[in-house]
Amino acid sequence: MTLITTAEIIDNARRRRVGAGAFNVIEIAHAVGIVTGAERIGEPAILQVSENTVAYHGGIDAIGAACLAVADAARVPVAVHLDHATTWELVERAVQLGFSSVMFDASALPYEENVAATAEIVRRSGVFVEAELGEVGGKDGVHAPGVRTDPAEAAAFVEATGVDALAVAVGTSHAMVTQDAELDFELIARLREAVEVPLVLHGSSGVPDAGLVRAVRHGMTKINIATQLNVMFTAGIRGGLTDSKVVDPRHYLAYGRASVAGRVQQLLEVLTG
Repeated sequence: MTLITTAEIIDNARRRRVGAGAFNVIEIAHAVGIVTGAERIGEPAILQVSENTVAYHGGIDAIGAACLAVADAARVPVAVHLDHATTWELVERAVQLGFSSVMFDASALPYEENVAATAEIVRRSGVFVEAELGEVGGKDGVHAPGVRTDPAEAAAFVEATGVDALAVAVGTSHAMVTQDAELDFELIARLREAVEVPLVLHGSSGVPDAGLVRAVRHGMTKINIATQLNVMFTAGIRGGLTDSKVVDPRHYLAYGRASVAGRVQQLLEVLTG
């Protein structure tokens, strides 16, 4: 199946009133596991490569090309997306490689600087651009209502920047290994009313499955999952290392890949059920 764009996956999800699953890749095994899970349920998926993962690999070219190849060979529609980029140079290279979308994150900047930087990325990149407004915690455990996204400001931000999707702060936090985040569903609904572009939920690993269902019903479209898959991947590998004589990485990495596939299948069932 040929590559599909992130925009097409998100548009399809909005028409169906379901969630679009976006899953972060660290190693090729992640990408294969994610696609395997999507193929089992027959749903599209978005492979995401973050700026942190790019740094881990020493550049975007190898991991980016691998994700594009895995997506192109998939039996379901799969798109490839750049996650949490903070520089034009990385955005430009991702677009050159064939990524159909980028998430440019200037949310740490003051509002006016965020607007200016994001608008420039929209103008120059020529692809589907996601941005962030508000502060989705994780590095510092932010959960306070004071850092959540204001609907009126969100509407102004979308109009000023021309972004195609907006990541909003509604109670989640990055890098959570427990599923006990408490979402502000009323705020999600208000944001959905205030802006026309798709809303994106970052830090979704910390949300229980029932909460993800409610988030989609209240107006979220793109649902980002990263840490939860890393937890599954690591647990799978540990299970594959019980025999001290095993030295072939293909043996234990296969366990991690299978764990990722199983959880992706479950998550897509949750988001589209």
